[in-house]
Amino acid sequence: MRHCLIVDDSRIVRKVARRILEEFELDVSEADDGSIALDLCRRQMPDAILLDGHVPSVPASEFLRALRREVGGDKPFVIFCAIETDVSQLTEAVAAGANDYLLKPYDRNILLAKLSEIGLLE
Repeated sequence: MRHCLIVDDSRIVRKVARRILEEFELDVSEADDGSIALDLCRRQMPDAILLDGHVPSVPASEFLRALRREVGGDKPFVIFCAIETDVSQLTEAVAAGANDYLLKPYDRNILLAKLSEIGLLE
């Protein structure tokens, strides 16, 4: 089963994303801050990560750099999720290792299209 990690400090956002992903029989784990997310990745590297732009403990760009240095850390497809259209924030995330971005609140169809493009959904 494909595995997706949701990293967001909002329980509601994680719940919404989880519901969407579980509809497609994805295994989903959650973290409410960057350090917990890194620990989860070290235990089981996910296939995809939805990463909030503002997570506590470890900034998103720092999380991305640390993830990419981990064994297997080059594998997850990381979708950087932001609420604002700050081009410098998006540029920094991509430079740090994000593969794509998505503006919040999540648009179900756009999220599913992105995950389908990378073969996560069948």
